[in-house]
Amino acid sequence: MFPEERKEGSPRFGKLHFPVGLWINSPKKRLAKMSRRWPSVGSVKSTSSDTASRGSETVELRPPGKGKAARHKRLSHLFHRGGGGGGGAGGAAAAGGGRWASEKKLAELADPAPEGDPAAAAEGGPRGPRQPPGILKIFGGDLWRGANYKSVLATPRSTARQLLREALERYGLPPEAGPPGAFVLCDAVGRAAGPGGAWQAEHLRPLGDAERPLVLQDVWKPKAGCSRRFEIRRRQEVERAAEADDDEPPGEAQARRAQRSRSRAASGGPAPPKERADNLSLRRSISDMNLSAKKRRERKSVLSVAGGDAGPPLAADAPEEPPAEAAAAEEPPEALEQLAQSLLRPPGRHPYFLLLQGYGPQEPVLHVVTRARHVLGRRGAGGPPPDTALEAPDLLPRHCVVRAGEPALVRPCRGAAVTHNGAPLLRQAPLAPGDLLGLGQHVLLLYRDPRAAAPPPRPPWLPPAAPAPGLAGALGCPGCGRSPQERLEALRAYAQSRRPELRFRPQEEEALLREIVRLPSSSSSSCSAGAGGGAGGAGGVGLAPAFLLGLCLEHAARALPPDHLPALLARVARLVKEAVWEEIKEIGDRQPENPQEAAAEAPGVAEVAAELRPLVLWLANATELLNLAQGRVLELERELEPDLDGPDPLLAGDLEACDEALAVLDEVIMSTFQQCVYYLTKTLYAALPALLESDPFAGPGEPRAAAGLDGLPEGLRPALAVYAAALELGRDCQLHPALVSQTFGYLFFFSNASLFNTLMERGSAAPFFQWSRAVRIRTNLDLVLDWLQAAGLGDIAAEFFRKLSATANLLCTPRSSLSQATWARLRAEYPALTPAQLHHVLSHYQLGPGQPCPEGWSPPAEEREQIAAGDIFESFTEHPPLLLPAEGFRLRPGEAVSDEGLHRHLCRLRRFLWELEQGSLPANQRAAYGLEGPA
Repeated sequence: MFPEERKEGSPRFGKLHFPVGLWINSPKKRLAKMSRRWPSVGSVKSTSSDTASRGSETVELRPPGKGKAARHKRLSHLFHRGGGGGGGAGGAAAAGGGRWASEKKLAELADPAPEGDPAAAAEGGPRGPRQPPGILKIFGGDLWRGANYKSVLATPRSTARQLLREALERYGLPPEAGPPGAFVLCDAVGRAAGPGGAWQAEHLRPLGDAERPLVLQDVWKPKAGCSRRFEIRRRQEVERAAEADDDEPPGEAQARRAQRSRSRAASGGPAPPKERADNLSLRRSISDMNLSAKKRRERKSVLSVAGGDAGPPLAADAPEEPPAEAAAAEEPPEALEQLAQSLLRPPGRHPYFLLLQGYGPQEPVLHVVTRARHVLGRRGAGGPPPDTALEAPDLLPRHCVVRAGEPALVRPCRGAAVTHNGAPLLRQAPLAPGDLLGLGQHVLLLYRDPRAAAPPPRPPWLPPAAPAPGLAGALGCPGCGRSPQERLEALRAYAQSRRPELRFRPQEEEALLREIVRLPSSSSSSCSAGAGGGAGGAGGVGLAPAFLLGLCLEHAARALPPDHLPALLARVARLVKEAVWEEIKEIGDRQPENPQEAAAEAPGVAEVAAELRPLVLWLANATELLNLAQGRVLELERELEPDLDGPDPLLAGDLEACDEALAVLDEVIMSTFQQCVYYLTKTLYAALPALLESDPFAGPGEPRAAAGLDGLPEGLRPALAVYAAALELGRDCQLHPALVSQTFGYLFFFSNASLFNTLMERGSAAPFFQWSRAVRIRTNLDLVLDWLQAAGLGDIAAEFFRKLSATANLLCTPRSSLSQATWARLRAEYPALTPAQLHHVLSHYQLGPGQPCPEGWSPPAEEREQIAAGDIFESFTEHPPLLLPAEGFRLRPGEAVSDEGLHRHLCRLRRFLWELEQGSLPANQRAAYGLEGPA
């Protein structure tokens, strides 16, 4: 029963040409996000004390719960297939529906969209991660005498109107109880100065409906000795107090109005229309709300905060100032200078950006970062407004994103021109205090973080020290300050270093890739057994192609534009597929077309191993390369942020291109494995029948397994030689251990099915089903299993030779014991045999001349129909699937190159790239020296 030969014109790639198919079970996981919840806040009890110390403790924050790390898994994760453990259906239902009603209410209050907030309304919800709520104490002593405070649950986005409504309900006074707008929430600043330490208000300011008390409390702190609290006052009384301010001196009234304007702007509320018309929140800019051109004109006579002279006087044709501004200009210079310095004082608890260069003449100079994710972009470009709005025309609506943390991270949006300390920023990078961030061609920002404990180091954007004087300094590089000799030494040190780094320019990429892909073919003739690890085996190649191609992917992901990595990965996958196709085609062209010639000129085991060596090399390299590429795709997926205006279509397209490239590598592994197994089983097919026909007792001495093949019976050597060649080939080419095990699993599956079918086919005619012949089969099978056990393959062989071993044990049973056995007993003792197979063996078993089969061997009536319809032969289609490994890879990215073979190939490619780069330059610009490296 010889395997079917390939028909004329049939494809040779990706298909087995005998009745054995292959399929790959490579399940892929999807990306999942786990929701985070704030822990439920317990009830807060009101206290009866009204002292100043408690009046300052207005907010009580609860620490957020520790969220579980998100797992990024996509369908393209060919290597990450773990079983479904973790969360079940019950966990999903609990997470989706919520366990208690308090959690639902807390989730709604954690970050509500405030009324009148166009940014939140335009975005469809709050941006950034939710912030924990706090407890705000609102005092109601003005409602009636003796009333204490009520605790209200609030967030930094809660407005004064919302909190006022909630507090009135807690006091039992809903808004419909009185006329609309009868009450107002006020920001009161005072101290404990009354009898008994009672708290007395010294300054009172009504809050606007859209102002946010928690933001106001976090930014504007009362001076030493004073404390703040929020009170509910009647609007009529507050208006009377405001009218009384008109009787105050002009300077004090102007200072009071300026203080109210700054407080209202800081808390996110509307500023007076005469002083600020665009009404930006604190998150966008403090200076944008406080430093208008009008106020700078008011302080024309004030010294600058940097200690310079007074600004130039106003032009003669300047418009006449309003009476209020004229009154402010008449204030003492010391008071206005102190006011100007307070306006420019940076925050002490939040990082911020300082504008060094802007586009418009009225650009704000201070931009505070108060969100966990802060977006910088162009103002008025449509869509949701950014957190920091700038006016340069070449900026995108969302130009870059800054993430708070230790350290802070900055990531440019797709298509945005961003520089970090003067260098182009292509992907996410850490942002340290003192770094320069350039947006487009007009905006330059300096990042500062007052929370940093240690002073910032020397800024990396400062120019290097001047080169040393003399000839060496004159010939030095003006950009790096090093002499030509120093540059030569640094270049030679890089060419011989063991760092896993391979730098190249895009114009040399194609030549570099083709040089790497030619390695397995160029060294297939030299087949020296190598040491483990690196590129020691297979003529010195081993895993060098996968290692070098992985370095190319690493360089593209680190130093080239983001859209270059998917294109490079696709190009690498196509080149590997073309190389494997050529090897398969060459092996197929050397095979005889005529079946008679194929049987007469069957190649030996050594010839088959030499032909399969390039294929096994590519099988090992494609597996390692697929793991390295999968790691790069996982890092690319982490940049996909679907919660920021939806997923980025360009990034989604890049991931789709990477998925297609990974699928090509998957196809290469499948096709290479198919062809290797095909030629091994074809060679093994002609050697297996000797295990049934040879006599192990024919030679001198007792038959026993040996380390080599010389001490084994003659009939067992051909089959064991195929196993030994396959094992040596896998180890020499450094094939992944999981693929080596699966290769032998398929070889043993094929051997068991082929021997069992031959035994069932010839058993009815030849004298196989008798005790004397069965003893030979059992002895040969034991010798093969013992040899495989010594080679480290005993457990795999025992699993796949189970049916043949059970049949041999049945035939080796003594005739006296077997004749007394019943059908039920034999079915229980030999479960590996189906009823049809057991009945076929028993019905053709030879007890002796003229002895019929015992009555106990007859199957019961209920199993006779199953026996008649059953097949006695083993199917070749029920082979084990090919599972891609998930761990145990030999190449580890980021580690220094310790293997001498890999280091030799790396240094050779560095010299190759140097020659390509020098060859592209004019003759008068080429270097007069070369690069040496290890031989």
